[in-house]
Amino acid sequence: MMHNNLLVQSKVFKMTERLHLLPRHREQLNRLLKCYLPDVEVWAYGSRVNGRSHDASDLDLVLRAAKLQKIPLTVLTSFRRALQESSIPFLVEFKDWGRIPEHYHREIERNYVVLRKPESGQTLSSTTN
Repeated sequence: MMHNNLLVQSKVFKMTERLHLLPRHREQLNRLLKCYLPDVEVWAYGSRVNGRSHDASDLDLVLRAAKLQKIPLTVLTSFRRALQESSIPFLVEFKDWGRIPEHYHREIERNYVVLRKPESGQTLSSTTN
């Protein structure tokens, strides 16, 4: 069991190596995610994943709740406010997987990294075949 956990952690680390994000910004973002969205899987996509970013590029995230359900708007609003009040020096844009059209799902699935797994360990259903 311990071996499997190490393999999963290693794979997540290798995937997040592709993410252009300074460790201090990643740590701050992870603290906010843990506080506001502890049971949500978070994927990063866009220029900070595909290698076309610079230090001031925005960070694009997609939030994937358990069973890919919609996240309550009050939770999303609180998270957005916390991001705005943080010292992260670039725009963090996020979308709720349960609220975006299917064609966005396919586009994001082409190139993303898992930034954070849900704390609950809940399994997410896939919307693709």
